[in-house]
Amino acid sequence: MRLTHTQAVFGMVAVTLMWSIAGVITRQLEHARSFEVTFWRSFFTVLSLLVILPFFQGRAVFTKIRHGGWALWLSGLCWSVMFTAFMVALTLTSVANVLVTMALGPFLTALISRAFIGNRIPARTWAAILVAGAGIAWMYGTQIRQGHLAGTVVALFVPLASGVNWTVTQRSSAQGHQVDLVPAVLVGAAISAVVTLPLAMPFHASAHDIGLLALLGLVQLAIPCVLAVLCARVLKAPEIALLALLEVIFGIILAWIGADEIPSEAVLTGGALVIGALVANELAGWRARA
Repeated sequence: MRLTHTQAVFGMVAVTLMWSIAGVITRQLEHARSFEVTFWRSFFTVLSLLVILPFFQGRAVFTKIRHGGWALWLSGLCWSVMFTAFMVALTLTSVANVLVTMALGPFLTALISRAFIGNRIPARTWAAILVAGAGIAWMYGTQIRQGHLAGTVVALFVPLASGVNWTVTQRSSAQGHQVDLVPAVLVGAAISAVVTLPLAMPFHASAHDIGLLALLGLVQLAIPCVLAVLCARVLKAPEIALLALLEVIFGIILAWIGADEIPSEAVLTGGALVIGALVANELAGWRARA
């Protein structure tokens, strides 16, 4: 399945909109909390992908998992950390805190790939990392004074795991072994469900909660992850990085409107520095390559 460039752009916008519903839907839960929220979302993601992936790739998807090698399983482990940390963080802090922290992903990826596979970091990216770091430091400093740091620290594991994930796939690709990220998502969801199951018991989720978490598993995770991979085959890395920022904007707006969760001044200030640095870095890189 090959998308045109325009279809891929609109596809990524749809992806970010689907990703962004996690915060506002989590705020509508009645009884499910912490690891139970993570378990049910991961469980329904596994069920959804077991239907969706064979439809797109046939039974070959299971062959890819069996013969994917260490890189695919390490990628799956990274996905599981991202899935788990994201949902736990949403139960501990505001949606805006989580999303702004996740926006550090491209910068942490650059630092991790520099440390482990020697990728060169341009001067403009170093400058952007310093600006983004200042924004996060401002957020963290405010939260330490308020005693609300735990959720943001947990959220930090999402971009860290993402950076490791992309570094693993880059190194594997350089060695001639392409990692199919879609089966890796399935592996990650399965690991997340298995690990969080004992931590989630005894269950407290109502039928209402399970319905919402099933919606997250299908619409917020399974479908957009598959669609994002299709879009990534057409769009360039800077285009994906810039479009992915819409998740932060959509997520904060939806939580504001749907859950009356108004972002703090510190989050808005820190978020503006992080997002501004990312946009400036990607645009400068795009212009340099052009």
